[in-house]
Formats: sequence, C-alpha cells, structure tokens
Amino acid sequence: MKNSFAFVPVALGALLLSACGGDIVTDPTYSDKPREDLYKHGSLVSDEGGWSLLGGKEKKSSENNGIGVNGFLWRASLDTVSFMPIASADPFGGVILTDWYSTPDAPKERAKLNIIIRDRELTATGVKVTVFRQVKNAKGVWENTTTAPATASAMENAILTRARQLRISQKQFD
Repeated sequence: MKNSFAFVPVALGALLLSACGGDIVTDPTYSDKPREDLYKHGSLVSDEGGWSLLGGKEKKSSENNGIGVNGFLWRASLDTVSFMPIASADPFGGVILTDWYSTPDAPKERAKLNIIIRDRELTATGVKVTVFRQVKNAKGVWENTTTAPATASAMENAILTRARQLRISQKQFD
C-alpha cells in the first residue's frame, strides 16, 4: 500500500512534464502589422522598444549620458574634490560623500563634504555642498565645530566654474 502512494507523485510529475513538449503554434493574426515590424525595436512589450530606465531613446543633450544628473556637474564635483578620499559616489542619485581629510599643514583639523547634484541642467542652483569640520581636542578626541557658510559656497562656486570649463571644452570639439 505504501509503494502505491509513492507512485502517484511520480506519475503526476511525468504527466505534467509530457505536457511541456510539442510545437508551439502561434496565431499571426493578433496584430494588423506585418510580422517583420512587430519586433523591430527588439521588444516583446511594445512597439516603442519597451521600458527605459534612464530616459527615452533620444538623447536630448550630451550632458546626460547614462547618469541621473548633469554630467558636467558630476565630473566637475569629482574633479574638485579629487584631493579627498571618496567614501561614496552615486551618479544616479547625484550624491558624493567624501571621507574625513586632514591637510599635512593642520593635522589636528579635518573636514568632509557631502555634495548633492540637484538637477539635470547646468544651473547655479544645481549643486549643494555641505561641509563638516572637526578639531582634535587636548584629549585626542575629534569634536565637531562650525564652518563658515562661505566655505560651502566657495566649494559650490569651484564646482560650477569647473563644470562650465568642461562644457566649453566639449563644445569646442563638437
């Protein structure tokens, strides 16, 4: 009796697998378009070529090639903070986080930056920099201190200046 119950799952499995064989017959009348035009964009989803995660088929400008933010601001930000170690960089979200950096001239002082690129266009409000600063106290412990607002503004201006330089140099070669 026990052996006959073991046969049931095997028989059901064989029956199900046998249903998978055979030729698939398709009905070409499901569309009014010629068969060669159905997959001209390489998509089974739609005639437009499916979904695009990074924008449409047309590239509106050379400023946005595969990243979610303005390419000039992105490259300019990385160029501007290239002397600092990068802790994290997300080109789709437009966020660059640096690690703590101390200059050889001031080893008891360190800074880190958070750079957020806000826009896909090259505008003055397209980048936001936040500066964090710490000073080592007499016990050797790092303490947070304030930074002058002009420091973040100077970094933003340096990034914007570099982005404009990159854009001008690209326009010369176009």
